[in-house]
Amino acid sequence: MITTLAVENYRSLRRLVVPLDRLNVVTGGNGVGKSALYRALRLLSDSARNGAVAALAREGGLRSALWAGEAGGGSGFAPREDATSLRLGFAGDEFGYAVDFGHPQSDPRSMFALDPEIKREAVWSGPVLRPAALLSERHGPAVRLRAADPADGGPGGGGWTTAAGVLRPYDSMLAELADPHRAPELLRLRETIRSWRLYDQIRTDAAAPARAPRVGTRTPVLAPDGADLAAAIQTIREIGDPESLDDAVAAAFPGSSLTVTEHGGHFEVALRQPGVLRPLRAAELSDGTLRYLLWAAALLSPRPPALLVLNEPETSLHPELLAPLADLVRAAAARTQTIVVTHAAPLAAALASRGGRTIELVREDGRTAVRGQGLLDEPAWHWPGR
Repeated sequence: MITTLAVENYRSLRRLVVPLDRLNVVTGGNGVGKSALYRALRLLSDSARNGAVAALAREGGLRSALWAGEAGGGSGFAPREDATSLRLGFAGDEFGYAVDFGHPQSDPRSMFALDPEIKREAVWSGPVLRPAALLSERHGPAVRLRAADPADGGPGGGGWTTAAGVLRPYDSMLAELADPHRAPELLRLRETIRSWRLYDQIRTDAAAPARAPRVGTRTPVLAPDGADLAAAIQTIREIGDPESLDDAVAAAFPGSSLTVTEHGGHFEVALRQPGVLRPLRAAELSDGTLRYLLWAAALLSPRPPALLVLNEPETSLHPELLAPLADLVRAAAARTQTIVVTHAAPLAAALASRGGRTIELVREDGRTAVRGQGLLDEPAWHWPGR
């Protein structure tokens, strides 16, 4: 489980070090930095797939993504033009990871001017980066790996192997060097991060993929666009927790039942409601009803991830659906660490009453901060130096 999330110089997040629990609720007013925090988590997830550099390029390059505030107000922080390093990291009881993106070196032959470079990466054991806990570190293209076998000077023994010039500036060591023999800790960390699931405003409009019949195959993980909703629901029924699924539907739509129909190998969900003579197909459901069913499929996955992040799940939901959704989230948090980013105060309150840690973001002197959290309240955190 992640116990600390750290971000520096990413949009409004000048410096943010946040403690995390099993269930976390990120809330706050419009424009305080909730979306930036969600996108920072997505960038960390992309790092394990070698996609963070490309993601930053799509945002307009490092110059567009860097700290966008100004000095002033006694904050003591540097203005935007002095911010040259975007840093992301997290840590838990088992592993910690940090990555440092910087401006690319000038190359007149290259047209990829928007691609930032990975200047530093580090992986360590435990919640705090210390020299004795360091497992691997990257300086530019060079990487040091602590020996995997303690008999050969592994963790705690001080033995290191060095590989110079093995990484390109746009490649992460998580994606390129994870190996069961040479770097088993990197491999474990990479696979853990790759199991993270982030869902962001799944479509429910008239042309949404979830509204059309789809070829059905066993689907323990709902796709990011929700296209395989029917197959995911049927998978829960066959190898997951169908009782919890039925309870979630009944709590949201009393007297209703959810079924999956099959025609020529194509699956489609149908909702039978009291007083309606026939089941309603996915194409006929309201946006809010369909979205709730999508969240039920995601939260009741038979293959829970290490981390589940939902961004504004309350979108288009009727207020009466927020309590059943909060119950679904709480049940999911019993199996996987969960972060919900929301601007809906009723949902945030419902999750807090169900044991969630509330992380309320505010703007102070143009930067995002956690309400009530001073420097002495932050978890211990150290960035790897350049």
